[in-house]
Amino acid sequence: MEIFRTPEERFANLEGYPFAPQYHEYEGVRMHYLDEGPRDGPVMLLVHGMPTWSYLYRSMIPALVDAGYRCIAPDFIGFGKSDKVVDDAWYSIERTCLSLRSLVEALDLQRVTVLVQDWGGPTGLYQPANMPERFDRLCIMNTWLENPEFEFHWMARVWNAVWHPLDTTGGPRVKDPNLFRRAFTKVARRAMIRFGLKGDTQPCGAVAALVMMGDYPGAPPELRAKLYEAYEAPFPSVKSKAGARRFPLSLPFWNPVAGDAEGQLRSWKTLLGWKKPVHFIWAHNDPNFSEKWLKTWAAHYPQATLDRIADAGHFLQETHGPQVAKLLLERIAEEAA
Repeated sequence: MEIFRTPEERFANLEGYPFAPQYHEYEGVRMHYLDEGPRDGPVMLLVHGMPTWSYLYRSMIPALVDAGYRCIAPDFIGFGKSDKVVDDAWYSIERTCLSLRSLVEALDLQRVTVLVQDWGGPTGLYQPANMPERFDRLCIMNTWLENPEFEFHWMARVWNAVWHPLDTTGGPRVKDPNLFRRAFTKVARRAMIRFGLKGDTQPCGAVAALVMMGDYPGAPPELRAKLYEAYEAPFPSVKSKAGARRFPLSLPFWNPVAGDAEGQLRSWKTLLGWKKPVHFIWAHNDPNFSEKWLKTWAAHYPQATLDRIADAGHFLQETHGPQVAKLLLERIAEEAA
């Protein structure tokens, strides 16, 4: 198994990321994580999505640590400071779930609050669904679990199309039964190729930065450059991007096997019986995860709290990290009231 390890100098001098690296081994692959705060404190498990990494939580960690929490922020294998297996086919959402479970068990984490967003939803929510005794509460930000009540936005299909301009998907393609959506994906893929956004070579950091720029109205060029540098840092070569290629190609409407659609559905059904606290903190300006979906999901939990951040987009930890931390800590304080 060939592994690419991003040179440490790629991460030198990243603003606001002074944390000491920690490492866990899973299937012979090194997985990076942050471990900040008191070792005997209750745990905040901060789960990122794609194409981000633990850097996304940098502005939340200080406030959570000051409140007495131990913050564990892993980088998925293939992302951040974790090793990158160069074989696309190695990656699956189930394997990512299991690697994260391995970390939780190795650290023997207890009294855990899990924070999830983007692909952190399917991977992070797998953990309390399968180890409920370790978890105290859920904090759900803009994300999903595969289930009959959720339908992907057309922008997710564009995102998927960006990443498979060629015939290599790292897994079997699934023919969408909807003729219009099939045609749309084909046109979108060709358009992305025309504009040079080929999934195997495109800068991951540029994609993340472009999305984030939509959440930073009037952002100066230096902020754009900073975000590009930070989110592109893990991916200096085509070889390093196997995981980044695989995740969008694992969206369940395209590849339900790699996307662990059945596992996601099991987590959804299991967590419908969750009786402990659930806190939704939602970016209102995220077209992928709408207000309708928020209300649909939250309606399953009479104990749920809902907080909306009106001017936040998809990456709310990046743009509103301190506010997210403050809202969560306030909701936790109210649980005991």
